[in-house]
Amino acid sequence: MIEIRPFAGLGHADHSWLDARHHFSFADYRDPARMGWGAIRVWNDDTIAPGTGFAPHPHNDMEIVTFVRTGAITHEDSLGNKGRTAAGDVQVMSAGTGIVHSEHNREEEATTLFQIWIRPTRTGEAPSWGQREFPRETRTGQWEIVASGNPERDDALPLRADARVLAASLAPGQSAQYATDPARNCYLVAASGRIRVNGVEAQARDGIAISRESSVLVEAIDQSEVVLVDTE
Repeated sequence: MIEIRPFAGLGHADHSWLDARHHFSFADYRDPARMGWGAIRVWNDDTIAPGTGFAPHPHNDMEIVTFVRTGAITHEDSLGNKGRTAAGDVQVMSAGTGIVHSEHNREEEATTLFQIWIRPTRTGEAPSWGQREFPRETRTGQWEIVASGNPERDDALPLRADARVLAASLAPGQSAQYATDPARNCYLVAASGRIRVNGVEAQARDGIAISRESSVLVEAIDQSEVVLVDTE
């Protein structure tokens, strides 16, 4: 099953400094039919104005993946972690028993990113944070696993969840195939470019909910960058 969720129909909040689109219910956006997909609870498509950002705030028992599309985001947290995650790279925060963090755009341009929350399979553990550079050329024409519940096997940032986060950069006419279990749930968004997913066309930033499929074939119509989450 392939369900396209057009970008124009996503939840929307414009806070002046933050222009956010919500694939699932979040903050003031409520849709009982869109409370998540598999273990994914949140997928936000954020544009953050220069010199602004999220003030310190708490989280617990959630895996929070930030995939930076353009610009960069600067992270600070109550554990003393500090780091700048630039376009194409990824950070993962395991909120665990509780963490306070801030995320700011300290660049001179707008920062765009996907923030993805995944429900953990392990709770009651100490919080943690990490980031990693993922050069786009390493995922040209193929999938690259950037975060995983089995990080040693997948050579990726660790998740305390039964999930994988993957990315691919595809030129027009290129394709990338991903094998999954039909019992699992996948959610896919093209950060840029038109694509086809198992023959179904989607526009940039549309949400694509996938279930009961044993394989996901993404074909690029335009130059495209694609992010896929595979969960229980």
